[in-house]
Amino acid sequence: MNEESRNLLIAIALSLAILIGWQMFFLPKAERAVTQQPPATSAQRTDATPAAPDRDAATPAAPVAGKAAPAAVPGASATQPRDAVLAKSPRVKIETPSLSGSINLIGGRLDDLKLVKYRVSVDPGSPVITLLSPEGARNAYYAEPGWVAPAGSTVKVPGPDTRWTAPDGAVLKPGQPVTLSWDNGQGLIFKRTYAVDANYMFTVTQRVENRGGQPVTLFPFARVQRHGIPKLQGFFILHEGLIGVLGGELQEIDYADLKEDGARPLVHDSTGGWLGITDKYWAVTVMPRDGKETIQARFFHLKAGAGDAFQADYLRKGGITIAPGGTARHESLIFAGAKEVNLIDAYETQYGIERFELLIDWGWFYFITKPMFWLLHYLYQLLGNYGLAILAATVLIKLVLFPLANRSYASMAEMRKLQPELQRIQQLHKDDRMKMQQAMMELYRKHKVSPMAGCWPVLVQIPVFFALYKVLFVTIDMRHAPFVGWIRDLSAPDPTSIFNLFGLLPFEVPQFLMIGVLPIIMGITMWVQMRLNPPPPDPTQAMIFNWMPVFFTFLLGTFPAGLVLYWAWNNLLSIIQQYYIMKKHGAEVNLWQNIRSALSFGRTRT
Repeated sequence: MNEESRNLLIAIALSLAILIGWQMFFLPKAERAVTQQPPATSAQRTDATPAAPDRDAATPAAPVAGKAAPAAVPGASATQPRDAVLAKSPRVKIETPSLSGSINLIGGRLDDLKLVKYRVSVDPGSPVITLLSPEGARNAYYAEPGWVAPAGSTVKVPGPDTRWTAPDGAVLKPGQPVTLSWDNGQGLIFKRTYAVDANYMFTVTQRVENRGGQPVTLFPFARVQRHGIPKLQGFFILHEGLIGVLGGELQEIDYADLKEDGARPLVHDSTGGWLGITDKYWAVTVMPRDGKETIQARFFHLKAGAGDAFQADYLRKGGITIAPGGTARHESLIFAGAKEVNLIDAYETQYGIERFELLIDWGWFYFITKPMFWLLHYLYQLLGNYGLAILAATVLIKLVLFPLANRSYASMAEMRKLQPELQRIQQLHKDDRMKMQQAMMELYRKHKVSPMAGCWPVLVQIPVFFALYKVLFVTIDMRHAPFVGWIRDLSAPDPTSIFNLFGLLPFEVPQFLMIGVLPIIMGITMWVQMRLNPPPPDPTQAMIFNWMPVFFTFLLGTFPAGLVLYWAWNNLLSIIQQYYIMKKHGAEVNLWQNIRSALSFGRTRT
């Protein structure tokens, strides 16, 4: 085997290792998806109100697992439709440009939210995304601030069955906060003010007025609770579950791992920070408004009847004492919405939220993936289409890597010139492999070429490939982003298939046979690129090279259309670049002859 063929084989092997590894470890596995369990009734759930962190005799202990809690929605059952549960409680309506929903006056919870800018599918008539649902409905999911009384105290604090009052006709809008009130009958007046911006950030201000004759100490808290385990994407490169930044460190806890620990919570002490529950594109988090507040944070699993529930909460360390005639005040933030990159970064700056950008799973290589996003986003703003942005970004990346590719292709061109001399050395030292290698290395040094030069164009694409894949997969900006014609979502695979004539035949094609237009174009460009070099003399090698693009076409058929678009366009640019450089260095390039030879070889073999 000559050096050129060996380099090509090495490059193909590297590509195969990357793509097969991606299929095995990163692509979704349907069997890993866990279906949601219906939540239990409110009367069956565990009371998961946080316990105060101080351990003196006056502070409360952790709740007892399995303790029954009052019903949040009287009469609601676990199997009732969401709308039926919502209708059973008085509510304050929420209207913003980004959200619709309501605050439950029973418990004062944020438990009804829809994201009006996002739909379930690319069909404009599909339902909008439902983020939060009340307890008692399927897949209950809510956020709640509150107060905890010290252990042994007889002070009544608001709970899940507390009936708050609100001004008649109150509607929560940006710039129009709503205040809920409750009198505990012991001289304490609790007020909870919700404010919301035009996007997804709620500011909750809790006040307690002490009209009694004795001082009272209370601990503010906030929590996010979710019933059931959602259907997961099943990707190793994406975290879905409980998340937070506490003590300056990112915490990512999977549902399954937390469930294995039973009812034992994971506890973190932190100054400031944030925590909550994240999906691929959406999240709900809570945090103290004061980034210097000392808190105790918890992540834990609890049983909700026959199902599961998961909670992330924090409690201020050290209570707030309210003197007679005095007022206590505490502010917290609740983020509930879409993980838009620009918005998350803006919130991090506006509110001083530590490392809030990590709510988006940029991965270990965020220093590559996030710049890739910014490049694509900038080009999108210029061109108005993320598909065109990918094409333009590929050109820019090619220009940046041009010096390296130029040296690589130039070295390959020189290697072709050395083939007669290499064959002479192989014949001369065919019985002494060590001398053969020494003579060949001396020849390489003399002519300043590298036998591994052909691998570099593939190797330098690996970080680009990874970064683009990650951006397409985790950022909501790419979700449902169209390109042209049939490509309506660059973050999803090409929806067409050659096996039903791209939709002309009226039957569904299995997923593994979804080989659409883009993968076919990619395969053709890969096959043409390989024809820049003459076919290997060995028939087995020649057959492998001929069938390799077909294999890659099937392999990439399940990848996001944006990634396949990048690969195909990159192949085309590489063909032009390699052809130009090889001609420039005087290397003979018989592209059309090689194509005819490959086609003739295929006919001969058949």
